[in-house]
Order: sequence, then C-alpha cells, then structure tokens
Amino acid sequence: MLRAFLRAAAARARPRSPRPASDDDVLLDAPDDRLAPALVAAARGEHGPAAALLAGTREHAEWDHRDRYATRLAAFARSRSEWLDAWRATAPDDPDALLVAARLAVQRRWDSPARAELLRQVVPAVVAAAEGAGPADPVPWRTALDAARGAGAAHTEFERLWEQAVRRSPHHYGSHVAALEYLADTSPGAHGECLDFAETAAQDAPEDALVRALPLRAAFSCLTAPGTAVRAHRPRLDAAADRAADLSAAHPPADPWAAELRNLLVYVLVRLGRHRDAAEQLRLTGPYVTSFPWDRDTGEPDPLGRFLQVRADVRAHLGAGAH
Repeated sequence: MLRAFLRAAAARARPRSPRPASDDDVLLDAPDDRLAPALVAAARGEHGPAAALLAGTREHAEWDHRDRYATRLAAFARSRSEWLDAWRATAPDDPDALLVAARLAVQRRWDSPARAELLRQVVPAVVAAAEGAGPADPVPWRTALDAARGAGAAHTEFERLWEQAVRRSPHHYGSHVAALEYLADTSPGAHGECLDFAETAAQDAPEDALVRALPLRAAFSCLTAPGTAVRAHRPRLDAAADRAADLSAAHPPADPWAAELRNLLVYVLVRLGRHRDAAEQLRLTGPYVTSFPWDRDTGEPDPLGRFLQVRADVRAHLGAGAH
C-alpha cells in the first residue's frame, strides 16, 4: 500500500501530459495531493494529518472533498485501523473521527449477506453521530442515508434523513447519490424517475458543482439494470454524458480529483457506442483509474483489468475507423 502511495506521488511530481498512459503507468484509486500524506501517515499509525485534512474541509465547507476523503480514510481503516483507534481514544468527541468511524461501520457491514440486519443495528449510532455533528455538515447525514438504504429503511425514515442532509447543503453530491441509489433500489425499473431526479438536481446546481454529474450516475444505473429499454431513454442518456463531458473539461488533464467522473463517463460513453468521445475522456484521465465503475462491471473483482480491457477495445474501434 505504501509503495502504491509513493508511486502515485512520483507520478504527480512528473509534468502532467494528456498523452495516453501505458499499462505500466496506470494507477488504481490514487489519492490526490491532499489525501496522500494523510494515508501515508495513517500507514505509520499517525492520525494527525488525517485529522487536519478533515478539519480543514469542515472549516472551509468543502463538502464533496470531505465526503470523498472520509470514505477513502474509512476504507483504509478496514485493514489498518490503529491510527483511527488512537485518534478516537485521544479525541472521542472529535466530529471528524466520529465521521470516519461511522463510515467504517457502514463499510464493514455492506458486503455481508446479512447486510440489512447488520446495518439496522448500527443505524441509530450513525444517526446519533450525524445529529451531533455541526449544523452545516451534510456528510454525516450522507453516511446515515447509505446506512438506511442498506438497511432497507422505509420511505418516511429515508426522507427524514434526506431532509437533514439537503437542509445543510442542497447541492452535496454524495447525498444525492445516496438518494438516487435508494430510488433505484426501491423502485426497480423506474429509470425515468431516476433521470428526472438527477436532471432536476443538476439544473439547480452551480456550474462547477459536482452534482451536475448526477444525471451521468443515473445513466449508469439505467445502463446496468437488467432488461432496461435503453432506446426509450437514449436522448436523455446522451444528454447526461454531454453534461458530464462539460464538467470534465473544466478540470485539467490527468487530475486525480476528476478521475472518478472521467472513468464513469468512459463507461457510459462506451455503453452508448460513442467510442471517439470515450477516447477523449481516456486521454484526459491519463493514468488515473478508479475502482468505480469497473468493479460493478464484471463478475471478478478486477476493476483495473476491466478498465484496461475497455481501453484496448476503444482503441481498437478507433483503429478500425469506427465511431
């Protein structure tokens, strides 16, 4: 793990180039320049940099960054939790430590066959942590939304948590993703409704807000659902991809922060047969591969292998003169 972090740091130190990355250059789930030092310190058992990072996102209301960083730190703590244990022992009421701990509690139970039952047991604690957080922070409520979704919460309970999240930040991407996935889970086949929800959220958001990519996430749900009549929604799926491409263009090439957006956009564009547009996003993402969406696209847990296969297929299409 530490070697991967150092390799990612070395890649960022080199001049960035939009040229296609070779297989040897590809980095899976590489942290950005702010997260990398916190993860390296956590690998040494130190929680100070993680605490400083999350405190900074809270103080500056960087909710999308806070959400992503807390999720990545919790994922790291699944295998190396000493630093988080020390942090909680040192500062048991620290809202940032409580956030990571709540996220970790949800992640640890998510993949269990007894997920719903296990998450029902932790929902009260996760909600209590959210209620104890600051009056402006939506991220603990996003965690509560995920826990409630996994527990199969009733609509009224989910809506109560949703109201708490959007009251704090009406354009927080993570909360909208949680709501979109809840809608998709509880109303299979309601792709039109999912697209309606996502398009409304995107239209109401500032130009540079990450939630403007929510229709792309809805398109992904539509394209990956069994038996979806893609043709019926095709204009809206193309529009979702075009909107996301505009958002991608606002970020520099080979930007780790934009990597998940661009990886998801590649996936959707390929499924729509838009290989030339997918090739442009592959050029922009550079060496940065993210587990999502590729870990949802294969029976084997090999997101990097799946990405490399799709990239090779895109290049082959273009080499054959296909569009």
